[in-house]
Amino acid sequence: ARFAEAGVDGLLRDKTRPPGKKPLSEATVRQVVTKTTTERPADATHWSARAMAKAVGIAVSSVQKIWRAHGLKPHQVRTFKLSNDPDFEAKLVDVVGLYLDPPDRALVLSVDEKSQIQALDRTQPGLPLKKGRAGTLTHDYKRHGTTTLFAALNLLDGSVIGRCMDKHRHQEFIKFLGTIDANTPADLDLHLIVDNYGTHKHANVMAWLEQHPRFHLHFTPTASSWLNMVERFFAEITRKRIRRGVFKSLTDLEIAIYKYLAEHNEHPKPFVWTATTN
Repeated sequence: ARFAEAGVDGLLRDKTRPPGKKPLSEATVRQVVTKTTTERPADATHWSARAMAKAVGIAVSSVQKIWRAHGLKPHQVRTFKLSNDPDFEAKLVDVVGLYLDPPDRALVLSVDEKSQIQALDRTQPGLPLKKGRAGTLTHDYKRHGTTTLFAALNLLDGSVIGRCMDKHRHQEFIKFLGTIDANTPADLDLHLIVDNYGTHKHANVMAWLEQHPRFHLHFTPTASSWLNMVERFFAEITRKRIRRGVFKSLTDLEIAIYKYLAEHNEHPKPFVWTATTN
């Protein structure tokens, strides 16, 4: 009958038919999107595909298609922190200016402390790495104390001045300033980028700085540690040497840190800041 009616084309081309299920209406799609972005289920902090399907009265796969089409991912969450520093802009311009246009006859050092580094010893040796099995660490561990790494990242060449201490009070910070003083050329001014930790602003620290006029402190805005480049170095040493390390004692931990610093300083590589304040 189709050949008699339409010839060869009638056989080769299938006839169009209405879909087995009606497509979702625009009102239903808008309802899903609106509920996802402005409402919460009564028993949870965010929507699941099943919960949304039950609330709207459609299939789970339909909810997933709508979310995918509108780029919605209610199962994911990202943390954020906005600085409320009234001098945020001025401090931002000051610090970024040191990164992009450092002063002549001076060194710019990014300085901070990585506190409470734990010397963790695993209760059993890890299984060796092999095909089909990742490296292993026991979930439980023994604590052998903590140390604090004071570090000053030289933004010119990427080298790091580091010192481990038991605490991170203003007394230890002054000692570390002395370490910086002893390990940098005496004829250069030193511009130190530090955060707003109270230790860095202690009266005894300010008095020490007055006696050492080549030191100049530049404070990052409140809640803006991302602006201090030494944090990037802390991420590297944590990932490469500390997080998966096994330390039988606090001495082992500090030896591992100092060894990492020595190896890093043999072939330092600076972190390059490229973002402007505009």
